[in-house]
Amino acid sequence: MTAKGVGSVVTAKGMARTTIRRRATIALRYAVRPVGPPRIGTTLGLGIGTLASLTPGLLPRTPSAQAVVTGLVATATFGIAGVVGFLSRRLGCDINQRHSWARLPLTIATSVLVVGAAANAGHWQNRLRAAMGTPQIEAGYWVRWALGVALIIGLLTGIIRSIAWALGKLGWARGVSSALVAAVLLSLVGIPAVVGWREAAYASANAELDPTLVQPVSHAGSGSAGSAVSWSSLGAEGRKFVSGVPVRAVRVYVGVASAPDLDSRVALAIRELERSGGFDRSNLVVAVPTGSGWIDANAVAGFDQRFDGDVAVVGLQYSYLPSWATFVFGRDDAVTAARTLFTAVEKHLRGLTNKPKLYLYGQSLGALGGNAVFADDAEQDSRTCAVLWAGPPANSGHRGSATVLANSSDPVVHWSPAQLWRAPDLSGTRVDAPVPQWLPVVAFVQTTADLLAALNAPPGHGHRYGTDQGTAMGTC
Repeated sequence: MTAKGVGSVVTAKGMARTTIRRRATIALRYAVRPVGPPRIGTTLGLGIGTLASLTPGLLPRTPSAQAVVTGLVATATFGIAGVVGFLSRRLGCDINQRHSWARLPLTIATSVLVVGAAANAGHWQNRLRAAMGTPQIEAGYWVRWALGVALIIGLLTGIIRSIAWALGKLGWARGVSSALVAAVLLSLVGIPAVVGWREAAYASANAELDPTLVQPVSHAGSGSAGSAVSWSSLGAEGRKFVSGVPVRAVRVYVGVASAPDLDSRVALAIRELERSGGFDRSNLVVAVPTGSGWIDANAVAGFDQRFDGDVAVVGLQYSYLPSWATFVFGRDDAVTAARTLFTAVEKHLRGLTNKPKLYLYGQSLGALGGNAVFADDAEQDSRTCAVLWAGPPANSGHRGSATVLANSSDPVVHWSPAQLWRAPDLSGTRVDAPVPQWLPVVAFVQTTADLLAALNAPPGHGHRYGTDQGTAMGTC
């Protein structure tokens, strides 16, 4: 090798060592540089979401429940802020570069606001708990909340960034194409599979026999030895209905598995009323169940007290899905079942000499289905002796002379898509706890979160109603 060649090799090695040292210096500088305040978009996104999630709700929440609400809302607003930041950079308007001086003051101000909002949320929680007779929040409430929020936001952010990284590797054209293919497969295969799996699970739960429930012995109830409705076909809620707290009322119930179609189930209910002596009682209540087939035992006890045992209550199951699923996907089933049963009972009564007084009752989705029985207010008053609705969705039960029981703390009474842009109509509700101020969008999110715990409230609050569902029934 010539001297020139040797010199070139030495020079190349020296340059390589210099490059390595430079890169190591840069890496060390980035590794030990102080952590500055977050970007303006990050602070605004997480801050606005956290503040919105801490606005007053309708029901008390556990730390984990509040953490889930905060984590989901804050992640959503963080994502929106990210999209806005991306678009602003594309348009040559990067607020982080133009207003970098504002990052630290904004972070401090947002932190102070969050602490203040948490203090106010704690005060509101304690007001709700005092009104509902439950213990005040414990000392570690906000510590567990903060840990839960950090975990949820970190997990969701990691998933979103992983998806963005995958799209970057694939390229936007291939990434969008892959996303579309995945969406089609999900809609055609994934979602139907999940829905089928959940429906099968609900069907299994409906058919499962609870060993703690005792099959009726008296002939004045469905599911007994002399009944045409078998004990197993009543469904989980039907078995609870006929074997609940002992009352003097006749209890007739027909499950979705008791007959092959709606018309035959209605005909079976009429025969059961005849067999059990339901038409011989002075009062007859058609009770429209909730989505799962549930009829509140408190209502039955209330009817028994209201009519001194001289009453028959008949219910017809139209679904075994949870009420929210039936409300979204099958509310027509509730309407059709309520109309068909009520019309059949009404028709049968016309042929009787001594007719019992006819009443109609429904709670929650049952109130929605029962309301649809009548074409107008006058028809309601002429076809029944009295009507009672408990916890009607969106407080929609005010028709004719109907008695409506609606707690102001019941999220079912508040919830409606219209709550996004206008305050709910709370006329006629009974104020059982402090009512939060309505805020556009935010109130809808808070009410949606409270729906999940609507039945966990103490009796007389939330979506839980007492024996007044029966005792408050009107007169002819």
